[in-house]
Amino acid sequence: MPAESTPPPASSVIDALGFGNGVVAAAAAALAAAASRAMDLRPDPLVLLLAAAGTLVIYGVDRLRDVSRDRITAPARTAFVERHRRGMLALSALAGVLALAAGWGAGWRVVAVAGGVAALGLAHRRLKHRIAAKPIYLVLAWTGVAVALPLARDPGGRHAAWAALVIALSVWANVILSNLKDAEGAAAYFGARRARRVAFAACAAGTALALAGPGGVPRLVPLPVAMALAVIGFRPSERYAAWFVDGALALGGALALWP
Repeated sequence: MPAESTPPPASSVIDALGFGNGVVAAAAAALAAAASRAMDLRPDPLVLLLAAAGTLVIYGVDRLRDVSRDRITAPARTAFVERHRRGMLALSALAGVLALAAGWGAGWRVVAVAGGVAALGLAHRRLKHRIAAKPIYLVLAWTGVAVALPLARDPGGRHAAWAALVIALSVWANVILSNLKDAEGAAAYFGARRARRVAFAACAAGTALALAGPGGVPRLVPLPVAMALAVIGFRPSERYAAWFVDGALALGGALALWP
């Protein structure tokens, strides 16, 4: 694929949300809220704030520090980061303050879990180019945000293992699709067509598990279904990855809260 050209001004708001990590931060909060409901917990505002703000910090630091390598795999996003470096630095700093405040209010158990997830996230820059390691640590980190943070806040949650499996399968499909745009990860190992089949199979397995799950677990059905639609409509584009691949997690998580 040729590098995407510099986006026109009309796309600046869309790029700010996608390349500026707004969509992925919304996905983190939506997953934590959806998992809470699936575990028969009430979504906690402090946990949701920590999930969103922490994601902004981790992804902001990664985008700002890894510009040289990202020029190859994500040229349009990298161009956005270079044009708006000061804004992304300010946003990451503000998100860091909000994450610290949310962690302080949520308690030491939540802080301990968040610290473990943050350690995985900060290793992202060094591990993201390794085919075997990338899906493992990303699935662990995102499942930790979605399931372990709410449980740390309220250990009374139920059916956590079911919720974690559904979310892990959905996130795995997300990771595969994210790598397809530049032939990294599963795409480099299996080939693009087979990688899409693996991603769709993960979504199908997640849907089946959600439907068969106890308690509030069936609420999570929209999550793997939304990811499956992203697989079906996949385009090897940076903006598709930012808006539709990550956006599927945000949309699926939001739909899981209704009614």
